[in-house]
Amino acid sequence: MLGPGDVRALAAALRLRPTKQLGQNFVTDANTIRRIARAAEVGEQDTVLEVGPGLGSLTLALLPRARHLTAVEIDDTLAAALPATLAARLPHLTDRFTLVHADALRLTPDELPGPPPDALVANLPYNVAVPVLLHLLEGLPSLRRALVMVQSEVADRLSASPGTKSYGVPTVKAAWYAEARRAGAVGRTVFWPQPNVDSALVSLTRREPPATTAGRAEVFAVVDAAFAQRRKTLRAALAGWAGSPAAAEAACAAAGVSPQARGESLTVHDFARLAEARPSPPAAAPRRRRPDPDPS
Repeated sequence: MLGPGDVRALAAALRLRPTKQLGQNFVTDANTIRRIARAAEVGEQDTVLEVGPGLGSLTLALLPRARHLTAVEIDDTLAAALPATLAARLPHLTDRFTLVHADALRLTPDELPGPPPDALVANLPYNVAVPVLLHLLEGLPSLRRALVMVQSEVADRLSASPGTKSYGVPTVKAAWYAEARRAGAVGRTVFWPQPNVDSALVSLTRREPPATTAGRAEVFAVVDAAFAQRRKTLRAALAGWAGSPAAAEAACAAAGVSPQARGESLTVHDFARLAEARPSPPAAAPRRRRPDPDPS
């Protein structure tokens, strides 16, 4: 484990200055790290993906539990230093570890060596937490579960129920892939540097997406439209998406959803039915061919 002194010593040796741009806030409390590792329920058969390992605090706790751990790090300095940290502290387990120096927002399965990961455990950077999570759930269908630490407000959004204030686009899009629940709070004092917000753990368990003839992109398009004007009813909010308020009302009727409802009252299954019911755009009228000019 890395304590506060270890974290600061490593950072000083690397001349590292944590940046807000990369969301770098390192956990310095060993008890918090142990708690995250326990909550992740990683076992000896699990292939784990860790995003943003930083200086290696969580990596050191997960590696002895896992069959294999692949860490994805975007920062050049941290990516170069992490293997040496593990070699110094867990030399007998380095064969279980792989480092991928890449941007998790653009990560593809081809970049991950070995067996596909089945568990994601990560302290996600606050500024890209939701995009990274959704990208990985979409791009890595092998992931069966995840435990991520995010800003407390984001945790509320990911795990919210329909009809609540926190329910929104992140909730519905995450629900396409998985069932999410809050798994505990994390105070700001366990980080260096200390953030201005509290954090929380979110546990996600993969499930099948709604049975629908609409594609994921089509469902997400109606989700975005419904929440773009959150205070408006679906008849008004979906007018642009459907083509007109009347067409939006017709789509709602076909989907069994009230056109007077608002987006925050709908489940991901409701949005899938709406996507199926979207009216097709009218066919363009055929162009009339101009007569050839009179050659005479």
